[in-house]
Amino acid sequence: MSRTSVPLTAVALMLAACQGADRSEQRHTLVDSRDWEDPRSLDPARSTDVPTGRAVAYLFDGLTRFAPDASVEAGLAERWEASEDGLRYTFHLRPNVQFHDGRSLKASHVIESFRRVLDPGSTGGRGWPLYPIKDARAYSEGSVTSITGLSAPDDSTVVITLEEPLAIFPKLLAMPVASVVPDNLGENFGEQPIGTGPWKLVEWRHDDYVKFARNENYFGGAPSVDTLIARIIPEPSTAVAEFENGAVDILYVPEDQTASWESTPERRAMLHSAPALRLWYVGVNVTRGPLADVRVRRAIAHAIDTKTILDKLLGGRGTLAAGVIPPSLDGANADRAPYAFDVARARKLLAEAGHPNGINLELWSSQTAPLPRIAEAMQAYLADAGIRVQLVQRDAASVREAARNGQVDLILKDWYADYPDAENFLYPLLHSANHGVGGNVSFYRDAVFDSLVTLARREGRDAERIALYRQADSLAHADVGLLPLFFYNELYAVQPWVQGFEVPVIFNGQRWSKVSLGNP
Repeated sequence: MSRTSVPLTAVALMLAACQGADRSEQRHTLVDSRDWEDPRSLDPARSTDVPTGRAVAYLFDGLTRFAPDASVEAGLAERWEASEDGLRYTFHLRPNVQFHDGRSLKASHVIESFRRVLDPGSTGGRGWPLYPIKDARAYSEGSVTSITGLSAPDDSTVVITLEEPLAIFPKLLAMPVASVVPDNLGENFGEQPIGTGPWKLVEWRHDDYVKFARNENYFGGAPSVDTLIARIIPEPSTAVAEFENGAVDILYVPEDQTASWESTPERRAMLHSAPALRLWYVGVNVTRGPLADVRVRRAIAHAIDTKTILDKLLGGRGTLAAGVIPPSLDGANADRAPYAFDVARARKLLAEAGHPNGINLELWSSQTAPLPRIAEAMQAYLADAGIRVQLVQRDAASVREAARNGQVDLILKDWYADYPDAENFLYPLLHSANHGVGGNVSFYRDAVFDSLVTLARREGRDAERIALYRQADSLAHADVGLLPLFFYNELYAVQPWVQGFEVPVIFNGQRWSKVSLGNP
């Protein structure tokens, strides 16, 4: 999609922004241009993508929430405690919290919100963050009629009982899908949402912008800015032009423009960067032909000059990966080296695996930039090692479906964490319980790996859990259960009059409630 003209709303914003550079007291609207696709819905139950998850975080609260640095904070629950066996969590709700329409929050709203997400008649959402709750999965599958793990002994207390201990459970409750909604929802709740969050919906002009007004009665204090506008700008060059004209306050810097933004002092002074919990990788379907041999998978790893791809095609925005756990998370091993670029070694491994004349494979990717260019570079590197790759590029939905069905040899993907924990990389991407639709499109299976991750999920002691994460990551890396390429760094340009902005480590970690518009 591209635009041939700037909407009238953008023109008005542009004029206001340009005036604001000189008279900052006139600025009351913050404009964010990070999203290039429309939210799927504004209903938390349908939160399956980043634009939707971000918007839901503005409008709603969960029992817990993420800070910009991805730490877990108290949300609607002012405190909570876990039982000694790790099976029961008791959440104590904040007093006097109101929904946007004035209704008071009660514990029953939490219970009913979770039931709504898990209802077997619901469509289009993903209830898996709530599956650890006793009988939640069975309820969602229609095999039981109640969720025994949910109870509300009074209006201010929610008790959640789990199927088994899960130390990361409070992190799951900070995900958008676990947001709390009122009862008696309207028929068009996804277009006319009512939450408890710091922002209220004013207007949603599809594929153009979503406009929010601050919630004056927010329990955490009203946002400093009167209005927040989330612009949807599919074309990166358009977003850059609007930022340079003052119509946009926050810009996601396109990868191919990284060098130009870093090359001048004026532009460089506006840049804000932080490591994201985002892994770029190649799914390697270990069930297909020669890929069942670990020597072939290691040959692929040695054949690709990942550093050059990172530097040339993504502006050097990231660090090479030697495992699937990002460096900022507990469990990452900073001492382990990535697979070295070594064509001779790759050819030797292929010959040892019985393929002295090379092999033929398909490499799939979506058509979303910059994936096609990365795939083309990988194709050239692999060819030098005797790995002849045919590129298959389709729309994202078609590629995702083919990978989940096991119809793909290699697939170039990125994984953006749902919550800040090593488990969110190890479990969905590599555990055998998640083959296909669960995220493990490599169809990797190793009993020792599975046991390590399962033990880590249940382990309540931090040091012991981190040690298990490290062991599992090391094992999968040696096996090339998937081929990790690099961890990504987010890079934003922020106007000088924006104060208090922090680059969010997790996608729904920046709610703009503490950001203000002041003097440059």
